[in-house]
Amino acid sequence: MKIDPALQEGVLEKRYKRFLADVKLTGGQLLTLHCPDTGSMKNCQAPGSRVWFSTAANLKRKYRHTWEIVEVQNKHLVGINTGRANSLVREAIETSVIKELGGYESIRAEVPYGKPKIPNSRHGSRIDFLLEGSNNPQKSDCYVEVKNVSLGVGNGLGLFPDAVTIRGHKHLQELIDVRKAGNRAVLCFCVQHTGINRLQPADEIDPEYGRLLRLASETGVELIAYGANVDTDLSVIELTRKLTVELPV
Repeated sequence: MKIDPALQEGVLEKRYKRFLADVKLTGGQLLTLHCPDTGSMKNCQAPGSRVWFSTAANLKRKYRHTWEIVEVQNKHLVGINTGRANSLVREAIETSVIKELGGYESIRAEVPYGKPKIPNSRHGSRIDFLLEGSNNPQKSDCYVEVKNVSLGVGNGLGLFPDAVTIRGHKHLQELIDVRKAGNRAVLCFCVQHTGINRLQPADEIDPEYGRLLRLASETGVELIAYGANVDTDLSVIELTRKLTVELPV
């Protein structure tokens, strides 16, 4: 994924109100960015960190600049724009990087599915991707839920989630239901962190998510993770490498 126009660099002053971050530019100017990750951003928001941001063409936007990348531990780059995760995964499917999801004729995004969350509504959620029309008659339609990972804790280990996620619990249960109904169900972790090569559930942060993730795996939900290459000079982020998903007992 090429980010256009090219990324600009600054130094993080502070992140606040979940949606905002102040960055100091080379000339000393202070700029307020939109922060697209409204979660905890654990280990990704230390003041003094180098950051890179994009600029929107729309002059009417209140905050035209969007925080995209942060450097952590003075060496690893982390993509914190969670809104790019689905596009990164789709690109990796279409370019055959994610081989587990190849062989389908069509990819549909944001397809309604699951149990209704309010009375009389038709659908409960929207699956990130529905892959249909496999050239393998033994391969059913594939429901793919995407989760963005940015929490690294050292020694190549990444954790998900970085905060309690009730929505994530619901998505896991719906993937379990999809698998029980006879379809493929895949949870794809989009790891925008160059220092992560293996992934585990963050049991200490959200034990219920860890429990449901293990239950999903036992039910036949496929857990896959792909790591990103982040190049700030070229303004490119792309998924390039398969990672290990571990479920410690």
